[in-house]
Amino acid sequence: MNEIKEYNETIFESIKHIDGYGNEYWLARELMSTLEYSKWSNFASVIEKAKSACELSNKMVYDHFTDAGKMVNIGSKTSRNIEDYKLSRYACYLIVQNSDPRKEVVALGQTYFAIQTRRQELTEKEYSLLTEDEKRFYQRSLTKKGNYSLNQAARKAGVKNFGEFHNAGYKGLYNGETADDIAKRKELRYREDILDNMGSDELIANLFRISQTEQKLKRDNIQGERKAKETHYEVGQEVRNTIKRLGGTMPEDLPTPKKSLKELEKDDKNKLIGDI
Repeated sequence: MNEIKEYNETIFESIKHIDGYGNEYWLARELMSTLEYSKWSNFASVIEKAKSACELSNKMVYDHFTDAGKMVNIGSKTSRNIEDYKLSRYACYLIVQNSDPRKEVVALGQTYFAIQTRRQELTEKEYSLLTEDEKRFYQRSLTKKGNYSLNQAARKAGVKNFGEFHNAGYKGLYNGETADDIAKRKELRYREDILDNMGSDELIANLFRISQTEQKLKRDNIQGERKAKETHYEVGQEVRNTIKRLGGTMPEDLPTPKKSLKELEKDDKNKLIGDI
């Protein structure tokens, strides 16, 4: 456990490759070893699940899973093909989502690739160049999209009381706090959106909770409102445990921004009017 913590910052970066065009990729065989799979046959089944998820996301599988197999000599003038793939960051993200969740290194991989994949979606600026408020707007946009997809999956699972369903996730992530508890702790006004009053790190933690819950509801074919709420709670708790293992700050201990995103939007509009 300590060894994994020590190498968390570099364990997945250390096996990253860059091709002649500056594109990054990972090799499936190397990722297999990092994720502590000993047999290719077991890992290949994980890859197939990841491919299916890629296809369901309306993305071209070949763009993310490129054949990198090669022929190797095995003696007596014979050779055989060793199956391998060049994987995009998104492909790695899907693979760790479908890997054995009991492995601690898999939990680290889920955190790493989830955050990095979200950041990679930026098109106008590098994430690191954004201001904190710009990061907040970007992550808030992703949580809105994520919650919409999560609600669709929850509805298919039989959820009717969405307030209780979402509170289950908050309780897992925030050590028992409901949305109302979080709002009171942040000293927000009545019905003010708690997600609009989070910093980028807190939004990322919630985005990870949202995306992982959606995936689990679909992957495990969760049925029934009670089971769906239990799943959301368990995922929230697992995200909290991952943050703790990584030595991160608990979400309830992260500072609340001085201004909500709606206030920042209002400031921008007033500034625009003043410039006219």
